[in-house]
Amino acid sequence: MIRAFHRWPGLLALALVTVLSLSGAALSVFPAAERIAAPKTEDGLTVAALAGRVQAVYPGVEQIRRSPSGRITVYWFDQGAPGAAVIDPATGEGVASADPNRAERWLTKLHRSLFLGDGGRMAMAAGAAAMLVLSLSGAALVARRAGGWRHWFAPLRGLFAGRLHVEIARIAVIGLVLSSATALWMAASTFDLLPDGGAAPAAPAEVSGETGFAPDRMPTLRETPVALLRELSFPYPGDATDVFTIKTDRGTGYLDQGDGSLLAWGDLTGWERVSETIYMLHTGQGAAMLGLVLGLMALGVPALGATGVLVWLSGRRGRPRIRGNQPAGRAETILLVGSEGGSTWGFAATLHAALTKAGQSVHVGPMSGFAPLRYGNARRIILLAATYGDGAAPASAKGFLERLNVPGPAPDIPLAVLGFGDRGFPAYCAFARDVAAAAQAKGWRALLPLDTVDRQSPQDFARWGRALGDALGIALELSHQPVLPVFDRLTLVSRRDYGAEVQAPTCVLRFALPRVPVWQRLCGAGFARFQAGDLIGILPEGSAVPRLYSLASGRRDGFIEIVVKKHPGGLCSGQLTALEPGDTVAAFLRRNPGFRPGRGRAPLILIGAGTGIGPLAGLVRGNARGRPVHLFFGMRHPDSDFFYGEDFPGWQDEGRLTRMVTAVSRGARPHYVQDALRGDASQVAELVRDGARVMVCGGREMAAGVADALADILAPVGLTPAVLKAEGRYVEDVY
Repeated sequence: MIRAFHRWPGLLALALVTVLSLSGAALSVFPAAERIAAPKTEDGLTVAALAGRVQAVYPGVEQIRRSPSGRITVYWFDQGAPGAAVIDPATGEGVASADPNRAERWLTKLHRSLFLGDGGRMAMAAGAAAMLVLSLSGAALVARRAGGWRHWFAPLRGLFAGRLHVEIARIAVIGLVLSSATALWMAASTFDLLPDGGAAPAAPAEVSGETGFAPDRMPTLRETPVALLRELSFPYPGDATDVFTIKTDRGTGYLDQGDGSLLAWGDLTGWERVSETIYMLHTGQGAAMLGLVLGLMALGVPALGATGVLVWLSGRRGRPRIRGNQPAGRAETILLVGSEGGSTWGFAATLHAALTKAGQSVHVGPMSGFAPLRYGNARRIILLAATYGDGAAPASAKGFLERLNVPGPAPDIPLAVLGFGDRGFPAYCAFARDVAAAAQAKGWRALLPLDTVDRQSPQDFARWGRALGDALGIALELSHQPVLPVFDRLTLVSRRDYGAEVQAPTCVLRFALPRVPVWQRLCGAGFARFQAGDLIGILPEGSAVPRLYSLASGRRDGFIEIVVKKHPGGLCSGQLTALEPGDTVAAFLRRNPGFRPGRGRAPLILIGAGTGIGPLAGLVRGNARGRPVHLFFGMRHPDSDFFYGEDFPGWQDEGRLTRMVTAVSRGARPHYVQDALRGDASQVAELVRDGARVMVCGGREMAAGVADALADILAPVGLTPAVLKAEGRYVEDVY
């Protein structure tokens, strides 16, 4: 609901909101410029002294105005001709024209009314309302994606356009809420929709009837600093019944022109002070620096609009379109999805279609939108939960466990949890298991026991569907056809072969970059942006399930590179290792943000064995800034499978690699990479204690041995691999 509430006002009002924000940002510069250019007023200068100086220069003075920036403007009549000038308060003489800046006047008309009068004012008020809706709903979505308000600035995953959209929103949202809310207040005031709230003093009933008392002798003016002045109006010449009118930051008063006495006074009301504060916050008049800050935040609106459109387009491409999706408040079945790459949404679409065909009303949404109070008609809740990395919540399930674990009873609605994962990974369906355990601990009634789907298996899904149908008392056959990502054709340009001598043929395959469409460049989708350690999906001929390989190159390298070992009977590895330059394969990119070197200059400890060297070599190659990198590489024999052995000496000479330690497992004295770590224990411990980041890539057994070795190495300095993982300083890419 919140997402739709955010999306459609943004798409419909994008042009209007962009004009509103850009013109507002441009206008924010003028108060600051006016403040800088305004002649300075000496400390302690009173209104009486200022009036005397002005009257000496302009005998026909009619009014003196002081703007919030401190600029003082005088209006006068000279032989029936009006005049106006910005004056120097030290002399009372004009120093600049009082005519409004043409550019400012043009921008003001554009910002307020689009040059269309009252109709334009109403349109811009609608734009301000849309901006307020977008800001508030966007803030709620940012909090949901980050896992709660307390994690507002938590690191993000996903496409570049989406991450940029959220990063800008995190910073700009406060300014946008303030600007749009004050704009709506001012629009309501313009159309007299707000009470006046003013309390000007009543006009004096009696005056002295005399004239000619000099303003610089009037007690009230002599007691009023110029810093408080807003406006001083002089009586009409020759009219003994007229009075001086003074307006200050404190109120309004009338002065007798015959003896200078204060005839009446009215303080500013609370309502007037609120209105003036809102005017100041919106225009920057009287708060130039705040105005500039709000103007800078407003500049984020076009970027938010552009990235928002790209996110919307990517979402339409990445998720199947679910027809007949019912509102959450009316649905009998609530189907929530936790997905990282998007494939689980395809299973949700299949389940939705089958349940709908069986006569059920079904709502599908992300697990991050979990809100039991909205499910007024629900008879069951079904969770389809993938796992990200080492057991973490996927992108569309951020914050689910936090919402589930809030104090209070569990929803009185039966729950079924189905996990999606790959049994080849140690954290198989770990997030789904955590969800099921948390629900059980809270006393949530189970509709079905926890079940899992391995490697997107349609057979596993169909088996679970039959069990669900039995629980619901309906016939339910789930025939799922995986929705494959959009593939690119990659052309092999070179290959390097290793491992034949030890019956473990392995290739370093280098492909040319494919042509990237403009929309992918803008939003960073596909192969427009990638780093070493990201994943490339290869669809082997004769299979509907792609295989994933870690990238050994980044976009800046100008090519796509992977390291592939041929496995006996391996369908994909066999086809890849048989490729010759000029051959092509179908491939897609999947980002792996959990396996990143992180920012900064902290040392890196890279640990890998076998083909796990691929992404680590890519990180070394991309280390153009010379960050300290210590590489531990395990191999069978240096003469057969020292992958990238010809590249490492050059990378060391260039400062990309600080130190390299190798371990040979098939020599006279078998030595594994964890043994190499133990042999260098003191330096490893010192590097970690000083903030180094550890990155491990390779097989599960190797990763487990490395973790055990590091636990022994780090124990004397009071650290463990678990602590490093919690700090984000220990990451793995394990297969």
